[in-house]
Amino acid sequence: MLGGSTLTDKVSTEIGLAHWTKTRNLMWVTLAIWAFFSFFIHMFVTALNTIVIAGFPLGFYMAAQGSLIIFVILIFWFAHRQNAIDEEFGVAED
Repeated sequence: MLGGSTLTDKVSTEIGLAHWTKTRNLMWVTLAIWAFFSFFIHMFVTALNTIVIAGFPLGFYMAAQGSLIIFVILIFWFAHRQNAIDEEFGVAED
């Protein structure tokens, strides 16, 4: 890159490896939460339908709205945690 510094100029290999390890772990946790609310929770829809919330069976609610709400929250949580990791290692965006 002309006239600017690259990430490798700013971060040593050891710090970069630690940053990547935390980022990778965050990614796996996020994917696990996503998979749980995408697939696992819907496998128990008939059992969840015995619980009624606001007049709707919980299985229907989780399929129609609950999972989507969790996904939006998950996106914001992931972005916040990733930003905290970047700041911890001195590679955050301005």
